Amino acid sequence: MRKIPPLNGLRAFEAAARNLSFTKAAQELFVTPAAISHQIKGLEEYLGVRLFRRLTRSVILTDAAQSVLPLVSEGFDRLAQAGEVLKQSETSGVLTVSSAPTFAAKWLVLRIPDFAERYPDISIRMDARLELVDFDRDGVDVAVRFGNGDYPGMQIDRLFNEEIVPVCHPKLLDGPNPLRHPDDLKHHRLLHVDWGKMTGPLPDWNMWLASAGVSDVDPTRGPVFTVESMAISAAAQGSGVALASTYAVTEEIADGRLVIPFARSLKTHTSYWVVCPRRTANLPKIRAFREWVIEMAAATDISGKIVLS
Repeated sequence: MRKIPPLNGLRAFEAAARNLSFTKAAQELFVTPAAISHQIKGLEEYLGVRLFRRLTRSVILTDAAQSVLPLVSEGFDRLAQAGEVLKQSETSGVLTVSSAPTFAAKWLVLRIPDFAERYPDISIRMDARLELVDFDRDGVDVAVRFGNGDYPGMQIDRLFNEEIVPVCHPKLLDGPNPLRHPDDLKHHRLLHVDWGKMTGPLPDWNMWLASAGVSDVDPTRGPVFTVESMAISAAAQGSGVALASTYAVTEEIADGRLVIPFARSLKTHTSYWVVCPRRTANLPKIRAFREWVIEMAAATDISGKIVLS
């Protein structure tokens, strides 16, 4: 444990010693000369050393005070420098953003260049994972999460709601068992996503088939993928029919690698949220990202970019 003298007393001593005036020190520190005198007297009693010789209209330093003044001044200079470094770290440097892998790859990284252009002093570090993070333990500043918004103790802002559609390769619309009606899914392989430890009513084939009024299709058959983008890739290769978030397949729909066989989407009770601890929500770097990603989400017309086959 460092045995540090009272900081207020040291601050008063350093200002008075540098100016050789209690009055000028008081003006610099926005206090009264009496307060300066009181702080220095307390410091002298704490140290058991006399610091000033008080003359009629001035003060002079004792030899002991003269010898330590450079050390005290240097100490306050370093404290001021440390404060600037900490302040700078909140407005520039690395910002670690956690996000589900598919959302990161299919939506967020496509917009990062815009953030970099607006905030050139902030570098985004992407941490892609499905599970919830511990912000302090994992060194994460802010996260984008998919769920019902139940994040106790967190600052949360909704980005947009989840909307699920079935997608497949265009070739599945033709052939011996063409996909024309949801009942036709019984002739095709269903592709599933295992959402791991994520909580809430997460979208699956059972939910979509029920919403479509289909009862003669087994909602459990077919391969399972631990990342949504893998199921999307498999569907684009013609391996089956996947359920996908609308934001995640806009590119594949646009270039014809995927089609939406049925004019039925599943609107879930889950949404995408930007999440961070309340205590850090308004730190400059984090606030900049929060406001930016909310703006980007508001400008994203997800459903309008989907063209049904």
